[in-house]
Amino acid sequence: MIYNFSADDIFQMAEQLERNGAKFYRTAAEDLSDSSAKKLLLDLSEMENAHEKIFASLRVDLVEKEKTSAVFDPEGEAMAYLQALANIRVFFEKTIDVSSLKRIYVAALEAEKDSIVFFLGMKDMVPETFGKDRIDAIIREEMGHIKILSRELTSHKRSTDS
Repeated sequence: MIYNFSADDIFQMAEQLERNGAKFYRTAAEDLSDSSAKKLLLDLSEMENAHEKIFASLRVDLVEKEKTSAVFDPEGEAMAYLQALANIRVFFEKTIDVSSLKRIYVAALEAEKDSIVFFLGMKDMVPETFGKDRIDAIIREEMGHIKILSRELTSHKRSTDS
């Protein structure tokens, strides 16, 4: 069965991804002795929390036709599928290798990139008339995290190469 998802469905998933991301960063920061790296990861966790609120706000602003799916799905199977995908694909529960800051940054970058790919794929499932353009806001938010993490990874590499 082919599903067309509404912008409301996508924003619900975005909220879940942000919750998962916040937990990922908090967990990664727990045992770090490097106070500046710990602060960065906790700041990223807070950014994920803020993004969750942004996406919830965007959901409230959706017009009624953007809140309805283009398919008959009385059991909510499509949303359950998307939630499972969001939980498994991006920021999924896994053992975080905290043996080095570099590994933490690389894992975080991979997760952020995966989230962007995930949302780009989901964007293709949302018909134009159901708020497809609003998903760009999600993608821009996640791209900001990639910039921060890339900068930190480059800076970390330079400091360990010296």
